[in-house]
Amino acid sequence: MTRHDTPRHPLPAGNGTAAGGYDGARAPDELSLVLAQALVSAVESTDGYAGGVYLRSRTPGLLRLAMLAGLPGPLFRPWWRMHVNRPFPVSEAYRSGRPVLLSDAEESMRRFPQLMAGLPFPFGSLWVPITGPRGSMGVLAVLRASTPGRPIAPADGERLHRLGQRLGGALTDLERRGIDCGWETEPVPVQLPAATAPPVRVCHFDWDLHSGQVAADELCAILGFAPADFPGTIDAIAERLVPEDVYGLWALARQTVESAEPVVRRMRLRGPDGRSHLLELSGRWTHPDGDASAGHLSGFLVDLGAGPVVPEAADRLPRGILSLDRLGRITYANRLAEELLGHSRAELIGHVVWQALPWFGHEAYEDHYRAALIADEPVHFLARRPPSRWLSVSLYPDHYGVSVVLQATDQPAYAPGSVTSPGLGIGSTADRSSALYRPVALAIALTEAVTARQVSAVVTEELLPAFGGRQLAIYLLNERHLELAWETGFPKGFLDRFDGVGLDVSIPGVETLTTGRPIFFESMQRLAEAYPGIPIDADVGARAFLPLIASGRPVGSCILGFDRPRGFSPEERTVLTALAGLIAQALQRAQRYDSESALARGLQGALLPHRLPEIDGVDTLGRYLSGTQGMDVGGDWYDVIETGHELALIIGDVQGHGVSAAATMGQLRSAVRAFALSNHDPQEVMSGTNRLLIDLDPGQFASCCYIALDPVTGVARAVRAGHPQPVLRQPDGRTEVLDLPGGIVLGIDGHATYPVTEMRLEPGAMLALFTDGLIERPGTDIDEGIERLRATVERIGAVPLADTADHVIGEARAAIDRPDDIALLLAARWAKAPKVRRPATSRAPGPDLWRTFRGPGPGRSAAARDSP
Repeated sequence: MTRHDTPRHPLPAGNGTAAGGYDGARAPDELSLVLAQALVSAVESTDGYAGGVYLRSRTPGLLRLAMLAGLPGPLFRPWWRMHVNRPFPVSEAYRSGRPVLLSDAEESMRRFPQLMAGLPFPFGSLWVPITGPRGSMGVLAVLRASTPGRPIAPADGERLHRLGQRLGGALTDLERRGIDCGWETEPVPVQLPAATAPPVRVCHFDWDLHSGQVAADELCAILGFAPADFPGTIDAIAERLVPEDVYGLWALARQTVESAEPVVRRMRLRGPDGRSHLLELSGRWTHPDGDASAGHLSGFLVDLGAGPVVPEAADRLPRGILSLDRLGRITYANRLAEELLGHSRAELIGHVVWQALPWFGHEAYEDHYRAALIADEPVHFLARRPPSRWLSVSLYPDHYGVSVVLQATDQPAYAPGSVTSPGLGIGSTADRSSALYRPVALAIALTEAVTARQVSAVVTEELLPAFGGRQLAIYLLNERHLELAWETGFPKGFLDRFDGVGLDVSIPGVETLTTGRPIFFESMQRLAEAYPGIPIDADVGARAFLPLIASGRPVGSCILGFDRPRGFSPEERTVLTALAGLIAQALQRAQRYDSESALARGLQGALLPHRLPEIDGVDTLGRYLSGTQGMDVGGDWYDVIETGHELALIIGDVQGHGVSAAATMGQLRSAVRAFALSNHDPQEVMSGTNRLLIDLDPGQFASCCYIALDPVTGVARAVRAGHPQPVLRQPDGRTEVLDLPGGIVLGIDGHATYPVTEMRLEPGAMLALFTDGLIERPGTDIDEGIERLRATVERIGAVPLADTADHVIGEARAAIDRPDDIALLLAARWAKAPKVRRPATSRAPGPDLWRTFRGPGPGRSAAARDSP
């Protein structure tokens, strides 16, 4: 839910003009500059080699990677989005408000196995919340070298924690100045500064060839002369050089003198300290008026400090050499690299490697590159440059870049029993690398899947393509029987005969689960020989039967089918077995979710009103629509209560989803009803409910809007606690968003006050109360959603409430990405004199709980639930 009119944990609405990623350079905005400064300081102060900043997004519970330093963003796209309830260190740091310090892979695997499933490399990491006066605003992360057996020094964690607090203060200042500190776009890449090195110094000099005098500004400092000991002659300089450089220097001078044209000559001189210096001479021997003494050479002597790679040295190597920075940009290529890659230096230098060489963007090669950058260790692999040239590739990383060594090699042999192909065939080295990569995509995707159907869909999309599979079947264990939960690719009806088989049946799908051992068949013939009489769906192909076991408990079986015979390398068998464990964990989590979801829906169904009271003079109608993300039940509610001579219209929204939110919603609905039926005025109803929620201390807060309406006079008294403003359609069709003063959300401040606004609902007017799920859309401002709703209500005009609700809910239902639930309450005064009021009627829950209730005539009210 969005929190309105409260300074606590304000949700962002987007980063506005923040630079957004990799589609071109943009001028940095103030938010990006603040983030970059903090991120660079964090990485340098903790001896890291990469880092990132996560900020909240407009989608509730979703963090986005706003800035990434020292790593190429596109290679880490699966980590651009992170939900705060996922089992990852960034989520825990955000939720808990405490640092998460991981010294090595072992500790990371023990505490966050899904992180290591996606990044199975040795590295240490530090994650600290970005905190402000109102809680967590994001997370600051640093990656650094692994320190096995040695925990991260407390000083490093404390230093980074202070940086997170300081960044939180800076973001708070920006928000106070009206700058949005949320993030909705791609992460901004940041190049980390290199370590301090001796500065490059340049000395300009003039050499009088007749007298041998040298006039130079920085020559003494570069060559190590004491100024008082330097007589200013070329002979004095020569005494400081090795003999071979002296001869070369005089030869260079003579060559320049004998040239009739202006020339430029270069050579390298070794200084007294052993470092190489670049000497550049330019000029021409001149004889004005026949005076030979006028001959001069001018030039520069450059102290290169530590010195860059000497290009000609790399050109002489029998291997291709590329130099990349930490963001993947090519900074150098030698001649053999040009030949091996089929591109000139001009086509390579300055470009990102997988853009200049699209084939290098194969997911297996990308994973090797990730491994080199994160583990900070050399990586070696084979790669195929289309159409058929194979290269041996070695990556040598450090904190400032990666050196790539290339060498031509023969096509690798395929694994025994596999099917060869001209590309990356099954069993090839590159294909096995690709298989080893799959835990990355699969583990990340499985964290987003919450139902068994979603888990199965992820496995279909990620696992089958990785291994060239065509068929997939997933069976789940239920009371010692395997029930078919998902299938794709098999002949229609073929698997029905195996649905519901007991664990005593001798078939591979049962045996793999009961023994906990995966079973692989390279051909259907092998399968038929091992299980005589078992039905076979094809004459050719291969099968893999994988046990789905989570935390030592059997969950079910997974069957992978291939449309031709093939072998399974040891690496593939290991990876498939590991992936089966991930799938089992996800399915087990989905089963728990299904149980909790059923409980929450049952609880919510029992708590929401089944029928609204029927009042002469006023029609009311309520609707509820579940969100599309995660299918969790939310805490949205509405109610209509007769309170003496008034009708109370209530709508509210509890933060969060699931059983807890539904239970809190039920408590609040009961509290509001109790206060209202005790004839308290609207301000007392809201204040009393606020104090009750604080006393209950469920760890949640809620928004609410309460309107007490006199059906006879149309006078209404409205009070609002952090809830979206209602929409009012006047009898003449004009529609406006009301501007009701409000207090902060319920559950924050026990002394909060809630001002009451009096207004009048004219005959024929209609009031729409709603929760923010109706007006929020990812990537758009909430004001746009309110204006969209206002325009829809105005366009529909004076039609029955059911038709208005159908139009409004229909537009919301059309949105694919609808993260929050929706509650809608409509109330309209009759356009004629009211009749004698009738007492409210009630209706017990029945089989038609989820359909719309419509009365036979005016005055009838309705309540409805809409499925997603």
